[in-house]
Amino acid sequence: MRDAPQLKPAADTLAELRAEIDRIDLDMHRLLMARGEIIDRLIAAKRAQGGGCAFRPDREAQMMRALVERHRGLLPVDAVEGVWRVIVSTFTYVQANYSVHADDSGGDAQMRDSARFHFGFTVPYVPHHGAGPVIDAVAASTGDLGMLRAAGGLADGAWWMRLIGANTPKIIARLPFVERPDHPAGLPVFIVARPAADAASRDILLYALTVPRWSHAIPAVVSSLEGEILASAPFAGGLSLMVAAPGRVEAARFAQELASAGAADAVVEPIGSHAGRYELNEARSGVFAPRS
Repeated sequence: MRDAPQLKPAADTLAELRAEIDRIDLDMHRLLMARGEIIDRLIAAKRAQGGGCAFRPDREAQMMRALVERHRGLLPVDAVEGVWRVIVSTFTYVQANYSVHADDSGGDAQMRDSARFHFGFTVPYVPHHGAGPVIDAVAASTGDLGMLRAAGGLADGAWWMRLIGANTPKIIARLPFVERPDHPAGLPVFIVARPAADAASRDILLYALTVPRWSHAIPAVVSSLEGEILASAPFAGGLSLMVAAPGRVEAARFAQELASAGAADAVVEPIGSHAGRYELNEARSGVFAPRS
């Protein structure tokens, strides 16, 4: 008769598991330091090529989607995304110091939560009262970001008209990069920055559409182009709408379609772009459904 196998004492097993955790923690720290060394080389390479935008929303969107698609295990995807957001945003800050200006009218807790989740605590957070001061602060900076609600009231009027023009700030991202139920920073926000075409994603194009008066042709044309009216507000010259459209719909085509539908007096001006929205339907399966 064989002797029963001798089980290791529980204390020894726990000690081994804790030692394994310590080893993994050490490896993670070493990898972070190695990432920092690569950032040093990246900074030098960018300087040699004349500089460039440190914040690259198209690349970040791809990184975050890939991260949550491959994630498995007990650790909540919210925690994994949060860790990576801090890593990416902090290393971006190391490349080129920047601040995040936000419309924090009345102490907007959701806005602050969103800023801290996506940019961490190392990046300075600068609150403002209203969208206008946020855009002005970004315009006066060398590389700061602005954060504005993607959908909101009319308190600031047609604030997106401030983004019209070749040298004005533009919308360069929509956060969160991956949408899902109960996201800890699920408030939809636009990120505004000084123009940096080489870093932008053009999955979704954003326009300021201005007309002297409302026309029923407008929603019909927007719908036919698979677009969406995000907001509208009156201004001194009439009515302005913020409109999103697929990347293939350029301003000239938009204006042409509106003219053909009887809205020839409509003016269509680009105000930015962002990566296509992705919704995580099932957190554990990593199944995504793309959205415009």
